[in-house]
Amino acid sequence: MNLKIKGSIPALITPFKKSGIDEEGLRQNVEFQIENNSSAVLTVGTTGESPTVTPEEHKRITEIAVDQANGRVPVIAGTGSNSTDEAIEYTKHAEDCGADASLQVSPYYNKPTQEGLYRHFKAIAEAVNIPLILYNIQGRTAVNITPETILRLSKINNIIGVKEASGSIDQVSKILMLTKNENFVLLSGDDSMTLPMMALGGVGVVSVVANIVPKETAELVRLCDEENFSEARKIHYKLLPLIGAMFIETNPAPVKFAMNELKMPAGELRLPMVFPGEENKEKIRRALKDFGLL
Repeated sequence: MNLKIKGSIPALITPFKKSGIDEEGLRQNVEFQIENNSSAVLTVGTTGESPTVTPEEHKRITEIAVDQANGRVPVIAGTGSNSTDEAIEYTKHAEDCGADASLQVSPYYNKPTQEGLYRHFKAIAEAVNIPLILYNIQGRTAVNITPETILRLSKINNIIGVKEASGSIDQVSKILMLTKNENFVLLSGDDSMTLPMMALGGVGVVSVVANIVPKETAELVRLCDEENFSEARKIHYKLLPLIGAMFIETNPAPVKFAMNELKMPAGELRLPMVFPGEENKEKIRRALKDFGLL
């Protein structure tokens, strides 16, 4: 796999209107990211409300992003599922429409064993040629992909990396230690963990906060990549209150509220997601003001 995935990669929200996807708004958001130094864009992840888009919308969102990016940055399509067959269908579509890579969340709710996880990802990898990035987030899926299973998967040619959101520095260290001889990358799945994960050897972040501050997130990653951690720490601590506000309630409710406040294309949330309560809305507004965005 020749594709090099690294840098600041926003997990794009999906802007909605009552009639469906705000297609023009999605194009504007992709353009905003390209103009502000994001290294790639991710479609239809959790931040993009993948659980509540229809199969047709899921595919259309990626098609729009690929068309708008037009080869200027890689497009990574969120195509994971707790059904292996469905994940293969979405991943084949992403490959066919020109996405550069696929993000594969570990199967949620059905709680597979480590052997089940291995066979799931292996089956998807064997069904397509597109590069795959694993997504490990036990808090949403109930199952952790262990470092040992990640090592097994890293030996499959088109499984090129992992978005790691376990919250465990020990796990990050072990993954990097075990896969050091593989052509395999680790991305932070938590905005607040970008600096420490990159200090250990990670290569970037799949970011929620980059929806609203892509330039600053990209600069943080650049400084970490250059091992200029004294300057990176300054941006880390500047971003930290804003990151906290973006997770004051379940993602993506806070970031979509923030984008609406900033007059960016975001629009509705789909049930069961709802916008934050009034007290938390005020905290988000305060964080935006303190950062200089409002």
